[in-house]
Amino acid sequence: MSQERLPLAAPADCLVRPYPSSQKGRTLIAEEVTDRATHEQRLRSPDGYRPSRCPRCGHDVLHLHDYPERKLLAEPLNADHPAATVRIVRHECDACRAIWRVLPAFLARRLWRSWAVVEAVTAGAPPPATQPEVPPRTERRWTARLASAAMQLVQVLATSADTVLESIASAVGLQARRLDLVVVYAITTDSPPGRKLANLAALIHRLVPGVRLM
Repeated sequence: MSQERLPLAAPADCLVRPYPSSQKGRTLIAEEVTDRATHEQRLRSPDGYRPSRCPRCGHDVLHLHDYPERKLLAEPLNADHPAATVRIVRHECDACRAIWRVLPAFLARRLWRSWAVVEAVTAGAPPPATQPEVPPRTERRWTARLASAAMQLVQVLATSADTVLESIASAVGLQARRLDLVVVYAITTDSPPGRKLANLAALIHRLVPGVRLM
């Protein structure tokens, strides 16, 4: 790496804050649910997304709370899903009353888009012909986030006690961009196209709930 390289921009505050310890419920990511068909199949079962135990207090009884809808922007036009909305599910712990929202891994948390759309815009992959354009301002914001410093995320992987993740952190280094981390992680873990961002984002959220890739 050149010593002439300018210092990297710090990531936006919204990306680096974990959930406060006082917060009861939060978002869980179902990392194994990578497509809409699997998601809808899981929704058809009352227990499809029900946590076996409350992540906060450990109680083993959680009740269905509701099915909020998540509107997606810039999704490819699809005759089966013309409204571009996805139902998700929330469960409530019977003991501590924490509410847990479960997102399938293909939805980008707080970006209102699928990870496939975000990846097509930021990684240069050709989007589907039926995909509406993402506003230039949004594209610039995403690009800037991936160009910001990855130090916090690299440190998370370096202290994960997982030899593969530790090797990724070592290969990337503390002075890398978030995009650099995405590339090395995708190569090391053989993440397929459309899931390079999604897989890393879900991992980071699992290791430090609330912290975001972008």
